[in-house]
Amino acid sequence: MTAGGFLDDFATLSTFGATERGGVHREAASAADEAQRNWFARRLGDLGFTVRYDRVGNQFGLRETVPDAPYVLVGSHLDSQPYGGRYDGAYGVLAAAHAVHRAAGTDGLRYNLAVVNWFNEEGSRFTPSMFGSAVFTGALDLHAALDTRDPAGVRVGDRLEAMGHIGTDAPELAGVAAYAEIHIEQGRVLEETGTAIGLVVDTWAARKYDLRVLGDQSHTGPTPMADRQDALLGAAHLVVTARELSDELSTPETPLHTSVSRMAVEPNSPVTVAREVTLNLDLRSPDEDLLARADAVLHERIPAIERAARVGVEVAGSHRWGVRPFPAAGVELARRAADDLGLSHRPVSTVAGHDSVNLNGHVPTVMLFVPSVAGISHNEGELTHDDDALAGVELLTAVVRRLAAGEPAG
Repeated sequence: MTAGGFLDDFATLSTFGATERGGVHREAASAADEAQRNWFARRLGDLGFTVRYDRVGNQFGLRETVPDAPYVLVGSHLDSQPYGGRYDGAYGVLAAAHAVHRAAGTDGLRYNLAVVNWFNEEGSRFTPSMFGSAVFTGALDLHAALDTRDPAGVRVGDRLEAMGHIGTDAPELAGVAAYAEIHIEQGRVLEETGTAIGLVVDTWAARKYDLRVLGDQSHTGPTPMADRQDALLGAAHLVVTARELSDELSTPETPLHTSVSRMAVEPNSPVTVAREVTLNLDLRSPDEDLLARADAVLHERIPAIERAARVGVEVAGSHRWGVRPFPAAGVELARRAADDLGLSHRPVSTVAGHDSVNLNGHVPTVMLFVPSVAGISHNEGELTHDDDALAGVELLTAVVRRLAAGEPAG
């Protein structure tokens, strides 16, 4: 397959859910996602892959050349954020297909090869994020996943059944020898340092909360200010508190990233004080001690927020992980492959979660980055230059060959 073949395929992939501003809008199991998954299945078939789906809609392309051997699994995700960019996830899936296709003809392979498009990595329609790979690795219960509903009440299992994307004959974790993923950096380090490849050595720690702010509904006009129990006011305090934690606790050496997102207001009427607000609050840092301190300060300040807004704040759900190193042997494998290709590289951390974070710790996992222009991501302006994208495909091909030949990665 030629460089032009990859770029042509990427141009086609970018038409699914295309937006006027150059991005894509294709949340998991949407009509646009269904269309692109069907196109990808056809494309895999054209390239000689056998297409399979597992019980939560993860989409696999299999190249079996070694009877009864486990798989080297390579992939990412095709779903996007609402009005997101073309590259996040999708680049890694298509790069995996091209890399595996090229590597499959190599002599002396010890393992079979497989491409995967993980279902609902973004978590924007169905929560949590990294959904399909979480089920695959046992971090998320299958039945709970299938029963998950979007804000409109659409159930994951029903939608996957309607798409025809549920199966039972796909690879399972026990049959995976190693995993590799390539992704856009979603940061500026590679671009600012003129580096072609990021060798991901670890992921930041994170603590994520689903918070529910409970007030009481009343009229926005006549209700005395002192009598109001405004859930939206309480939520606003939480938004400010999250930013204050970063401003107060971050240092250049130990940053703390905080955010509040996906806020739902009830009853969301222009003349009604909100009775309830649900929101996501996210804390991330490369320093677990700093993250624990930020978490403690957040919980120390919640009672004051409750008093000031006359509301209650409940934790409706939470999700966390610590700093997770990627196997040093996998980093070294990728470094040697990059050196052989003459590609500049540097060790980097991933701040964002990826499906590789779920696979890491279960199987030897290699994570690679290519540059993002200006670090823009989850935005229609997301961009990776063609030369950088193609260099990533070349490196991923070399990494897949080494993994499939049995070179240790962890």
